[in-house]
This record gives sequence, C-alpha cells and structure tokens, in this order.
Amino acid sequence: MFTPVARQRLPGEQLKTIRTKADRVTSLTPRRRSRRTVAPPDRRTLDISEMTGVHIDPSRAPVAFGRLAIPELFAQLVEPDAARRLRALASLCDLTHDPERLYQVVSEGFLDQLEVLLKDGDAAVRTRTCELLHLVTSHNIARQALLSSPLLARLSQLLDDPSPLCRTRAHRVMNSLALLPAGAKALQALVPKLMLKLQEEQEEKEEEVQALLLSTLSCCSRLDAAPALSHRGVTLIGRKLSHACSNIRREAAGAMMALSVIVIAMSQVCEAAVLPVLADLLRDQDVDVQANAAGAIMNTVVITTGKHQCLELDVLPVLLELLSQRKPDVEEEQRRKALVLYSLRALTSLAEAPEGRRRLLLQLPLLVGRSEPPEEDADIRRAARTAVNVVTWTP
Repeated sequence: MFTPVARQRLPGEQLKTIRTKADRVTSLTPRRRSRRTVAPPDRRTLDISEMTGVHIDPSRAPVAFGRLAIPELFAQLVEPDAARRLRALASLCDLTHDPERLYQVVSEGFLDQLEVLLKDGDAAVRTRTCELLHLVTSHNIARQALLSSPLLARLSQLLDDPSPLCRTRAHRVMNSLALLPAGAKALQALVPKLMLKLQEEQEEKEEEVQALLLSTLSCCSRLDAAPALSHRGVTLIGRKLSHACSNIRREAAGAMMALSVIVIAMSQVCEAAVLPVLADLLRDQDVDVQANAAGAIMNTVVITTGKHQCLELDVLPVLLELLSQRKPDVEEEQRRKALVLYSLRALTSLAEAPEGRRRLLLQLPLLVGRSEPPEEDADIRRAARTAVNVVTWTP
C-alpha cells in the first residue's frame, strides 16, 4: 500500500504554529493584576458629594426613633444646662411641623411643661419656647389646648419681657390665638394692657410688634369693641393711621373699622378728627389699606354727623373714582372686591343726605354700570342695585 508521507514544514510555518499555540495558552491563563499603590485622596480637596457619614447639627439635640422622640426631648427640658435645653427646643420646633408629633405633644400633656420654660432665666430659652408655641398654635387642637392651659397668663407677662425678640414672639402667639373666636374671647381681659402697650414710646421703633398688637386688638374688637373704647381706643389707634409703615396703617385702619360699628365709636371718630386721615388713606398705594379705610368710613357715615363731615371733606368723588377703576387681572380685581363693596355701601349711606343724593344723581350711569353686567361679581351687583335704588328713591 501507498503510505502518505508528511510534508515537512518550512521554518516560517513552524514559527507561526508555535506563536499560535503560545497565544492560545496565554489567553487561557488568568492575568495577574498589577499591584499599584494608590495614594489616598487629599481630604482638603475632597468634594462634599464624595464624603460619607451622618451629618450632626450641634445646635439640635439627637432625636430618638418613633414615639420615643417627644418624651425624650421633653425630658431634656429640665436639664440645668441652658445649652441642652436650647438644643432640645430646637429639635422640638422641627418635629412639631409633623401633625402626628404635634398631636402627641397635645394629647399626652406635654404642653403644660412649657410653663416652667416661660419663666426661665435665659432670654434665649424663653424666646425659643415662644417660637415653639407659635408653631403649635398653627393647628386648631393645639390652640384649644393652649387656651385651656395656664400658659396664657404667663404669655401675657412676656409682653413686658426685657428681650425685644422674646416680646415679638409672644405677640405672635397672642395674634395666632386671637384669630380664633374663642381666643379673642379669652384675650378680652388683656385689652386694657394691650392698649397701654400701644401708647408706650419704647415700641415706636418695633414696627412688627405694633402691627401684631393692632391686629390682635382688631380681632378682639370684632367680638366686643367696648373694652377698647373704654381705654381711648379711637384716639390711640387713630394716631397709627398716619404711620410710615404700610403694615401698621393697614392694621390700624382695620382696628378702626372694627371699633366704628358702635354708635359711640362713630361719634368719637367724628369728634377726634379721624375722618380726614381716613379720607387720605383712600389714596394709599396699598389696596388693603384703602379697603380698611373705606370700611371705617362706611361705618361712620351711618350717623348724620359722619355724612356731613364726609361731604365737607369731598370724600364722594374719591369713592366714585375707586368704583370706576377696573383691573384687567382677575386676581387683582378679586383682591379689590372688599374695597369696591365698602365704597358702594358708603355711597349708599351718603345718598341718604340731600346733598349726597344730588351729587350721585349725576353719577348714576356709573352705579348702573356696576349693577347690570352679568360678568360682575354677585355681591357687587347686589350692593350697586341697592345704591341705585337709594339714589333714585322719591317720596
């Protein structure tokens, strides 16, 4: 038989085969990683996003987990160190933003423990406690609990606190309580003290305190204006109507409107020369100031003396000008609704005087234009129709 003879490989082919086998073995053999020494990062140039760890705020106390947080923090409020009490109060201020934690504070009786802190010798602790109470009064259940607790009497004493910031925080708490009818009723006994604070010279530079004080008096006077009137309320509040701060002018005009619902107060407004100042406020740049001033005039012109003084002051053209102004913005026009309503009602009362009716008969198309359009607000249409009926009435 014929036996095939293997062909001898040339030197180049043998070298190629050897390289192919070597590459195959190399690919199957795991490569060793080179041991390179990596320098540690420089902490001075490390990015904040690359840093790990828990952020600890030194101004706040550590908070326990779950329902243990509130009891643990209130337990730290009796510590002799004022710094620890401040840190616990700061953490409580953060936690009370949660309604569940706030309900726990009220329902488990922790609120009464704050009375001791209101008497603390450290002004910062008293201030932070008032801040916590102000956060607590943002919910109705906490306001009700605060009104039934002995904290209210202690808060009234903080109105004379030597620390300006503490006084401001106390006034904020009082104002939050006065927004509730039950709170305004509970604060009626403090109206004489609030009126005394209003005339003190040391508060002349504290604009926020004066605005809060006037707002609290306004809420209390809506419920019962007699306590403020018996302590020269019209005279003292009338001095604030010409203040440089718009917030104080707004709150003073609102308080004057709340006082002038009583006939005695209407006469005092006429006798104390308050109507000229209110007439000037109708041209104020702030819409809320204009609305409150128009409301006070609306109440005062109910009596005959008020009608005659407003006609002599030439208030009628100003009210008609406010009535004729319209804003293209729907939101801004809605904001002016109270101003338009008060102006229409004031014009209605002025139309009861012969001179006022004679002048308003010349401006009757303006009143009719406010009473007929269907796109006009329903309350404004109703008030304008009443004004038209009074102006056009004949015996």
